[in-house]
Amino acid sequence: MKRLVKIITLAFLVLLLVLVRAFGDQYLYDPFTSYFQNDYLYNNIPKYDTLFMFFNLFVRYFINAVISLMIIYVAFHKKPLVIFSIKFYAIAFVVLAILYYLSLRAGMGNGYLFTFYVRRFLIHPMFILILLPAFYYHQRILSKK
Repeated sequence: MKRLVKIITLAFLVLLLVLVRAFGDQYLYDPFTSYFQNDYLYNNIPKYDTLFMFFNLFVRYFINAVISLMIIYVAFHKKPLVIFSIKFYAIAFVVLAILYYLSLRAGMGNGYLFTFYVRRFLIHPMFILILLPAFYYHQRILSKK
């Protein structure tokens, strides 16, 4: 029965990530959502409120990170993995936010794709797709020793 509860909890947490993805654009300010969905190659960069946009970017990242951390904890039940993940998410946010800010300030001079993918890592829970298999592989290696 414990395994069934774990699977149901993980499914619920993944559903929460899907809901953040589905409703995030409605409740959080991001002028680049419609920009990157349309003719971004031919349109100018939309006007945006930097502080407000980065606050909303942080809120979305934080929500995705908390849900991802819960997934890691439920999947492995190891606090050191969660602590490592918290540090990883914090450092990743700082680095990616700086890169995103500099790219926007430069008017996407280094190309729209760079800005697009940095933004994607900030607004989508991409790191869980990296951390889960890495932790699983690490656990498998430790169990073989």
